[in-house]
Amino acid sequence: QVQLVDTGGGLVQAGGSLRLSCAASGRTFSKYAMAWFRRAPGKEREFVAGITWSGDSTYYADSVKGRFTISRDNAKNTMYLQMNGLNSDDTAAYYCAARITYTVPSISSTWYNYWGQGTQVTVSS
Repeated sequence: QVQLVDTGGGLVQAGGSLRLSCAASGRTFSKYAMAWFRRAPGKEREFVAGITWSGDSTYYADSVKGRFTISRDNAKNTMYLQMNGLNSDDTAAYYCAARITYTVPSISSTWYNYWGQGTQVTVSS
């Protein structure tokens, strides 16, 4: 079993930056791919960014490409999402996700078997 705790959300001005963290703990018997998803009220959960186990490849939704940067530090069992140039469309609950036994992430939320509790990001004008 793997437990994920995502933190770092908050209220930020439009154009500002925020850094989310996702700490993994528990029994990790294998490598695992990780990703960030987000969900706004009344909306479907959508893929934001994904990263391979080694961190050598990253994947981004078109809406955040060039503004967000995903990274991970396996020595600390932590994944990060650096968010720059935030706008109102980025307001959502952000969730980290992991899939054990796989090294390459997927854009499909149903593919993941572990999830964080979510951290709220609100962008004000």
